[in-house]
Amino acid sequence: MAFNDNDNKMAEKAEKRMAQALATSKVAADTYVDQSQDVTLTKSDINRMAFRSLALQASFNYERMQAGGWLFTILPALRKIHRNNDDLKNAMHMHMEFINVHPFDVTFLSGLVLAMEKGKENISTIRAVKVALMGPLGGIGDALFWLTLLPICAGIGASLALEGSLFGPIIFLLMFNIVHFGLRFGLAHYGYRAGTSALPLLKTHTKRISHAASIVGMTVIGALVASYVHLATPLEINAGQAHIALQIDVLDKLMPNLLPLGFTLIVYSLMKRNVSPVKLIGLTVVLGVLGKLIGIL
Repeated sequence: MAFNDNDNKMAEKAEKRMAQALATSKVAADTYVDQSQDVTLTKSDINRMAFRSLALQASFNYERMQAGGWLFTILPALRKIHRNNDDLKNAMHMHMEFINVHPFDVTFLSGLVLAMEKGKENISTIRAVKVALMGPLGGIGDALFWLTLLPICAGIGASLALEGSLFGPIIFLLMFNIVHFGLRFGLAHYGYRAGTSALPLLKTHTKRISHAASIVGMTVIGALVASYVHLATPLEINAGQAHIALQIDVLDKLMPNLLPLGFTLIVYSLMKRNVSPVKLIGLTVVLGVLGKLIGIL
């Protein structure tokens, strides 16, 4: 069957409309379809979220860290906020991304995020705030709980136990968990209230806040690379009687931690090519073992 000029023009117009629709869908993927904000999260909803946060690390893994527990924590509230199935799917997909935060003060972040979800903030803004607060909350949680509260409570409980008192471990558990649960539930409500009151500001300065949060997130990631990625070489360059250590005398002089940075950028580029994090972990182990055996790492 032959097509006339009108058919060809109609086909071209249809293709243009499809291309425009696809472009629009890509732009709109960052926003929720249902922008209504008439849902109210009650104190019971926030308390339920705080209670479910106890399972934050139940599905801990080295690919997405606490992502499964994080989504489990906020999922009932997300279902209440997003009545559109596509919106709920997009929110769940975003919240299954990598996250690693202190398990005791995580409720501040989850309360803040739920306030932003309720206000139908852009997905990229919510993601940026999550990334920006992961590091600071981790540092605060370690200092508050592991370095302050735990030694104090353990010291009191241990001193009673050494004197023969059966109340030593009981006192320790009571003291630690009264503060722990008080902060866990209190921070959940505080984070949600802070997020709700800040929503007008967030809506007015969304781009600036997202940009600032991204900068903070990149700073935290840069610090993590320098602190946790360890890679060095023992190779030496021999020029006559001169012996130059490649790591100390060359690479470190150019820029400290140059090898860890380079390796991190290589891993990042592979992830951008959709290489699985599990495969990257295996590749890292293989390269580390082979490099050690050969003597170059």
